[in-house]
Amino acid sequence: MKKLVVKKEDLKHNIEAIKEHAKATGKDDKGKNVKIIAVVKANGYGLGIVEFTNFLIDNGIDYFAVSTIEEALQLRKAGIKEKILMLSSTAIKEEIEQLVENNIILTIGSEKAAQIANEIGKNKNKKIKAHIKVDTGFGRYGFIYTEPEKIVETIEENKNIEVEGIFTHFSLAFYKKSEYTHIQFDRFINVIEVLKLNEIDVGMLHVCNSSAFIKWPIMHLNAVRVGSAFTGRLPFRTELGIKKIGTLESQVTEIKILPEKFNISYSNCYTTKRETKVAIVPCGYIDGINMIKGEDAFRNVDKIRGIVGSIKDLFRDKKIYVEINNQKCEVLGKVGTFHVTIDVTGKDVEIGDIVKFSTPPIYVNRDIRREYE
Repeated sequence: MKKLVVKKEDLKHNIEAIKEHAKATGKDDKGKNVKIIAVVKANGYGLGIVEFTNFLIDNGIDYFAVSTIEEALQLRKAGIKEKILMLSSTAIKEEIEQLVENNIILTIGSEKAAQIANEIGKNKNKKIKAHIKVDTGFGRYGFIYTEPEKIVETIEENKNIEVEGIFTHFSLAFYKKSEYTHIQFDRFINVIEVLKLNEIDVGMLHVCNSSAFIKWPIMHLNAVRVGSAFTGRLPFRTELGIKKIGTLESQVTEIKILPEKFNISYSNCYTTKRETKVAIVPCGYIDGINMIKGEDAFRNVDKIRGIVGSIKDLFRDKKIYVEINNQKCEVLGKVGTFHVTIDVTGKDVEIGDIVKFSTPPIYVNRDIRREYE
């Protein structure tokens, strides 16, 4: 049986480290600690959206954010009553009605979305809670930062919407260079200044995702959105001491001896150099093994980086390894849909032994059981 194992102590350690980092930035202008909004999108970054959210609640987190209606409803159906912010704006009436009925905080990213939400609020004789999204140069949801007057008009004209926060999203916060992130931040602050001049208090101000939260404490404002940092899987090194969370486990189902010069896997891409003892494990790319995030290269500089990276890969050890009984073992040939072949020559390995894959949980098949231990 396959499962994704989540070590409770390690996850708790990460939560506490993130809390301490938030506290280290000091208080907001009202004397309160910076609010942590836990982003649990993408099945809780692979840790299981319900299990992960409940664990966060048990460890003092009480505000959450998701990216889809399905995620929001899944949490409500699981009995989670804490605040949930829907990060994606929608102007589809049926979707807004679903969110409102389930007490989900909306994101308003356009005049149209506001108008529909406001009308629903009128019909239900209630205030619709929402955050405003500002597009500071990402090109997705949100009011364009150059038109703050539209935000002012939208807030003033739609009295059945209770604005509790305003935010933007960074596109390059994980990069070493920070110029564009600072540009986006300044654009956001300029919008806030316009709102203040119009005596509009929008409550929570949040711009930081996990990368910005760690790298740019000056940008914490009074709230931050933290997701991948809880899992300890970030595209850069950090001094927080957070640990990688989640290990995919399976079992050895067959062991055999292959002769010298025997082909393994599709395309005959690997040939044994000697008599080789192999273990067959029913885990493949359908389960998330060796999956990589797609990189769309539109700019010439990105294409060049991709080519250079591919050339460098020729000189790197790009082999895949697993752990069996504390022994490092190499995967031979290509990862199949449902199986891998592992070299266990000279290793202490038997049928039924546990095989551990260092696979980011976000890629692990949702059907695989998440086990917190």
